[in-house]
Amino acid sequence: MNLQTLGFTTYFEQQQIDTKKQLYPARIVQQHKHAYRVQGEHFNWLGTVSGSYAFHTLHAIDYPAIGDWVLVEQMPGEEKCLIHYLLERKSVFTRKAAGLEVEEQVVAANIDIVFLVMSLNDDFNSRRLERYVVAAWESGAMPVVVLTKADMCEDVTPFIRETETAAMGVDYVVTSVVTGEGLDALRQYLTLGKTAALLGSSGAGKSSLTNALVETDAMKVSTIREDDAKGRHTTTHRELVQLPSGACLIDTPGMRELHIWSEQNSLDTGFKDIEGYAEDCRFRDCTHQNEPGCAVRGAIERGELEPGRLQNYFKLLREVAFIERKTNAQQQLAEKRRWKKISKTQKANYKQR
Repeated sequence: MNLQTLGFTTYFEQQQIDTKKQLYPARIVQQHKHAYRVQGEHFNWLGTVSGSYAFHTLHAIDYPAIGDWVLVEQMPGEEKCLIHYLLERKSVFTRKAAGLEVEEQVVAANIDIVFLVMSLNDDFNSRRLERYVVAAWESGAMPVVVLTKADMCEDVTPFIRETETAAMGVDYVVTSVVTGEGLDALRQYLTLGKTAALLGSSGAGKSSLTNALVETDAMKVSTIREDDAKGRHTTTHRELVQLPSGACLIDTPGMRELHIWSEQNSLDTGFKDIEGYAEDCRFRDCTHQNEPGCAVRGAIERGELEPGRLQNYFKLLREVAFIERKTNAQQQLAEKRRWKKISKTQKANYKQR
């Protein structure tokens, strides 16, 4: 396996660490709950993080994830390894982890392209697509909307119109794995050394799309429920596969809900139309609620801006503000825990002397 085809660029090569251990660069190609599979130039091993790595890691986001580059040490006489270092990511798609605790979760790392997969059926949701677009811009990768199952849709025009509004300025490709429509257009993005990730809800057709691009039945495929067009979870783990073109493709489990972990700048990029109207508001601090001379409200009255899009923008603004408040408090708490941990270690070392 050539590391360059796996996406190993000078960006990662410059991060090599000089240690007494024999360490090899490898990419996380499978991610399960407590284990990884890593691919190197001459090996494909099962891996776990070392004890030292786990001891010094406080946050889930600092653990390796699918697409990450790591430095590993082979366990003597085994096809297994210890992960000692995580190389700095060049891009990362994250979300708020499920549950009550406010924690950032890595969905895919070191990706060049994010394929936002939406099926052309009743499960198409422009509000959800707006969320995906904001998260994609935040990741540092280029978003591309992939509209699947065109063979099952009598008229794609309304879906395209919604896509152009929800994902303003983002490329989109209409596809069908049954007829082959759009697959060549997708392959133009998947050139040698590039990495793309497929993100979308269950039943959107990600696994079928992966099989079509890999040209094998690498991924298991399930049917959707006929009553509501929603899908069943087929992919239960994250996996990176190599394409015939030399590109890498990451398939991920379906996400019914995407709680964004983003900043204001990415939100503004995803809603350029609203930001554009806001520049013409009478007041610079206009909240677009009831102020006189609000250009955003004026756009809604003229039918130029969909009310639902503005309401989703407000909702995402509240989520971003909530995340910022919570993370600031958690960072202070984590710093206290880190120093407490260091203090305990120092005391234990002192007693052993």
